Amino acid sequence: MTPRHAVSRSAVVHARRKRALYRRRRVAASGVLAAVLLGLLLATHTIGATASTSAVTRRVAARSRRSGTGHGSHPWSVSSWLASLEAKVKGKPGHLQPGSNPSVLPGPVLIADRNNSRLLLVDPKGRILWQFPRPGDLAAGQTFLSPDDAFFGPHGRHILATEESDFVISEISVRTGHIVWRYGHPGVAGSAAGYLDNPDDAMLLPNGNVISADIKNCRLLYLSKTSIVPLHVYGETTPYCYHQPPARFGSPNGMFPMTNGDWLVTEINGDWVDEMTPAGRIVHSVHPPDIYYPSDSNEVRPGVFLTAAYTKPGVVEEYTAAGKVLWRYAPTGAAALDEPSLAMPLPNGDVLLNDDWNDRVIVVDPHTDKVVWQYGVTGVSGTAPGYLFKPDGVDLAPPYSLDMRHASTMGIPPFTATSARSTARARVAATG
Repeated sequence: MTPRHAVSRSAVVHARRKRALYRRRRVAASGVLAAVLLGLLLATHTIGATASTSAVTRRVAARSRRSGTGHGSHPWSVSSWLASLEAKVKGKPGHLQPGSNPSVLPGPVLIADRNNSRLLLVDPKGRILWQFPRPGDLAAGQTFLSPDDAFFGPHGRHILATEESDFVISEISVRTGHIVWRYGHPGVAGSAAGYLDNPDDAMLLPNGNVISADIKNCRLLYLSKTSIVPLHVYGETTPYCYHQPPARFGSPNGMFPMTNGDWLVTEINGDWVDEMTPAGRIVHSVHPPDIYYPSDSNEVRPGVFLTAAYTKPGVVEEYTAAGKVLWRYAPTGAAALDEPSLAMPLPNGDVLLNDDWNDRVIVVDPHTDKVVWQYGVTGVSGTAPGYLFKPDGVDLAPPYSLDMRHASTMGIPPFTATSARSTARARVAATG
């Protein structure tokens, strides 16, 4: 009889085989589980990476849309910028004074709203399209005070504003709404390199340089954006201003381009208007007839000039280089002008002007002497739409802006950084 613990050899072999099969199945199951866990891990990583990539792609696409450089986007242009501004106000009411005719203007008007310390772009219907500065436009600690003139550059992408009583010139990018270049020291007047004393009517040239009157330093400046040292100084830098061009200028308050490549300079002291070549030679000087305190004289057409008298009551006058009056606008009574500082010809023959202390910008028809367009309430200052506070400068939006109309004929001064250093050394030697 076989004991209970006795096992045959075949049974032992069978048991061993059974245990080995169990171990193989357990390892296989572990492998499958590991593979499943690895797959889940890889899938999670892939999903996260895809989500992260999608987020980056969205950010890049957003930047591309803003910059206009992405795939499928349209490059930024001044015309598209203006069109987008007009689209935002389409159907909204304007803020013109009664009797205004929007059709007299070829496009929007840029207004230097001096005592409100802002620039406004107003369309012919009296709707504000754009304003500077807006919240976030100025950097920390940066100011923009009392702009007395502002002009689009020759390409329309920038605006050059003179902050006369703050002694600086500021270049503003219309695309970003930020100041991208500045000359002068805010709040500090001076005559040394990098300083100004009542700058006026600064303009961008096609070569990127800047030309400006510097009233209380009795001079005109040709500036580079790469140096605080002027490329050229027209006239002697002195606080004693009188008419003896080109050696001395009598408080020059404007230097405007002419179609022949020369520049038209206005001198307050002595009531003079001078035609000057880019090299500084005086072609002729004339007194605007019966104008006292001439301001910002500019060319209507070859041989015909337009000057505003910064007086109360004010005057606007067209005259020839020989001093013959062609048109004079000097209304009296309630219609009188109050220290207008800039009048500009429009393509249709009308005249656009800022009537400073009447807090308005108007268009006058020289054939009827009637105001045919007005933004701002006469004699009432304010910040709300339809109101201004001592507007001190105007320009038309591109392509009708002053610099763009003269870009192809604008006279470039023949001075360089090398000639500026030579002139500076000569002056030091002469005074030493």
